[in-house]
Amino acid sequence: MTRIKLNYKIIFHFFGLLLLFNGGFMAIATLISLIYKDGVTFKLLLSALITLLIGAALMIGTRKHRKEMNKREGYIVVAFGWIVMSLTGTLPYLITEAIPLFTDAFFETISGYTTTGASILNDIESVPKGVLFWRSTTHWIGGMGIIVLAIAILPLLGIGGMQLFAAEAPGPSGDKLHPRITDTAKRLWLIYVGYTIAETLLLQVAGMSFFDAINHALSTLSTGGFSTKNDSIAHWNSNPAIQYIIMVFMFLAGTNFVLSYFAFKGKVQKIIKDEEFKIYFKFIIVFTAIAALIIYFNADPSQSSIDHPMVMGEFESAVRHGLFQVLAIITTTGFVTADYTLWTPFLTVFFFGLMFLGGSAGSTAGGIKVVRHLVLIKNGFLEFKRALHPNAILPVRYNNRSVSGDIVFNILGFFIVYMLFFIFGALVFSMFQMDFESAIGLSASSLGNVGPALGDFGPTHNYAALPPLAKWWASFLMLLGRLELFTVLILLTPFFWRNR
Repeated sequence: MTRIKLNYKIIFHFFGLLLLFNGGFMAIATLISLIYKDGVTFKLLLSALITLLIGAALMIGTRKHRKEMNKREGYIVVAFGWIVMSLTGTLPYLITEAIPLFTDAFFETISGYTTTGASILNDIESVPKGVLFWRSTTHWIGGMGIIVLAIAILPLLGIGGMQLFAAEAPGPSGDKLHPRITDTAKRLWLIYVGYTIAETLLLQVAGMSFFDAINHALSTLSTGGFSTKNDSIAHWNSNPAIQYIIMVFMFLAGTNFVLSYFAFKGKVQKIIKDEEFKIYFKFIIVFTAIAALIIYFNADPSQSSIDHPMVMGEFESAVRHGLFQVLAIITTTGFVTADYTLWTPFLTVFFFGLMFLGGSAGSTAGGIKVVRHLVLIKNGFLEFKRALHPNAILPVRYNNRSVSGDIVFNILGFFIVYMLFFIFGALVFSMFQMDFESAIGLSASSLGNVGPALGDFGPTHNYAALPPLAKWWASFLMLLGRLELFTVLILLTPFFWRNR
């Protein structure tokens, strides 16, 4: 077997670049710690310095590298880049002793970078503010993808970024905002930053403190779900304005960011005609109607944090909570205003099913993605026509364009592998003596980067009770789901490492 000659220097050079980004964001968390005088400023500074020094050493040691990066090296950088980021991202937790155990710290960190939002912290409000800000920042970095951020400056290093963009965003959509990939990344990040600033300001106006507002903006735009409160967004159930603002930005975060760019350019027709956006919007409306009606007529208000039925505006409350949880699950944000597993058994199964939907391709949401479901459904209906007319050529059409058979097969393969890993993931969790509901909930939530699960790990619980090995398995599923399976799994195949 002939082994390929990988350009290791450019791989480690890029790891160094990622660590410089990581250390820079830790320095910002250090500044927050200093402002709020939370007592861990020096420890956060130490974390930042260690990360920056490692990053600088890697970049200096590999500065004489070959500039070309092939596709295989791109996949290695993306997959292992997330692991490198997560390993150094544990330092603020470990050094401040906010999370003293490495397994717990790694779980919390990779849950942040993969925007899953699953937490092992029992008392979030007792954690120093600088550490909480770092926790939310891991979401924000992972949301659009640290890789996309990094390729925006790769021209400065003389490196092209197309291979990395392909590995970071392996979905079926090939839309580009600009012919040059680095300009695409810059425009995406400009929109991302703009939305984050806008939500921060609006949440402040609605009644949140600046610290809570910026942390929740970081979590919302990344569709992450980390909160600064033990009760998540249920802490503000008496302030509907805050919840409506978060809902608007969850919707935007779950929408293809290319469409946001078109909106700012005044190309509204492109948004209206986009099939994925129309289905995404219709799904939310229909699912919210179902949830709201069931909550209104059947749910126990005392258990679901909804106003008493005889109080004025109770129907609005049912709609608000229904819409919030539908958005939180579909966009895989995972914020919580109520324990939906206590509403009715039907809604428990209903929200479990939504964990497999996901937001739009090109969004920060996890999950399978709406466009994949759309292509699968269209192809399924065409199979009936093909059975009646076996000689007819009936291609799947998306946005008035034919979808190639290769893309359809890719989506079918993705869906099959996704479901197999969901089943296998649940089987592994069941080996840790978990009940059926908890095992399937954990598997679906971890793989879909949702956050809250079912059973013992439902919306009002956390992941602290998971055995250490189960935390590592959940971490692997989070990474697998965040990088959409193939980017990670391809590294495990023999043919990836040999010439053909």
